[in-house]
Amino acid sequence: MDFMEFLTPAFWVAVGQIILIDILLGGDNAVVIALACRGLPPKQRKMGIIYGTAGAIILRVILIAFALALLAIPYLKVVGGLLLIWIGVKLLMPQDEGDEHGNIQSSDKLWGAVKTVIIADLVMSVDNVLAIAGAAESAGQHQLPLVIFGLLVSIPIIVAGSQIVLRLMDRFPIIITLGGMLLGWIAGQMMYTDPGLKPYLPDAKTWEYAAAIAGALLVLAIGRGLQLRKPPAEAA
Repeated sequence: MDFMEFLTPAFWVAVGQIILIDILLGGDNAVVIALACRGLPPKQRKMGIIYGTAGAIILRVILIAFALALLAIPYLKVVGGLLLIWIGVKLLMPQDEGDEHGNIQSSDKLWGAVKTVIIADLVMSVDNVLAIAGAAESAGQHQLPLVIFGLLVSIPIIVAGSQIVLRLMDRFPIIITLGGMLLGWIAGQMMYTDPGLKPYLPDAKTWEYAAAIAGALLVLAIGRGLQLRKPPAEAA
């Protein structure tokens, strides 16, 4: 394994994509951790957060390893790309004001809280796993080390700075828009490089980038169109 491969621009672009994806799609993880651990005694809350986050990281890496292998199956990238476009469009839509985390159960036992964090993360991580696997593929070799590095950087940011990140998103909505377009970009690349379609498409990076741009613009166009069609919220 050549260490210099970890210093290539493609590697660090993919790392940046993974961190941004995890912050945009994984911001709820910090809320889940807080809710699951709120019933613990104060002295155990820190341990619950640490153990729950560690378990979530390990589970995520395992899921992404499976996803990277599955993406080699013909036409699965097409399905995954279409799903990513839907996730990107959904990201651009305004969030409902209801408390979507109200059903997260807290526990007064350390391992009960840890189990809740890990199970909740499993349920919530499908979009993260698919998006991160797609971003990692663009770096070529050493995909799993890239995924682990990106997760180790991004999850502490989510846990420690989720409120700051959420405020920035509220203040600068362009961050959300760019995040949705990033998912569209990855979706376009995924679909264009699908093993089942490869024999029928030109093997050139220019066309792959064109597909990525088309995916990003498609997410933006559909998201904006749905925003315009959404009726204004009724006055309280």
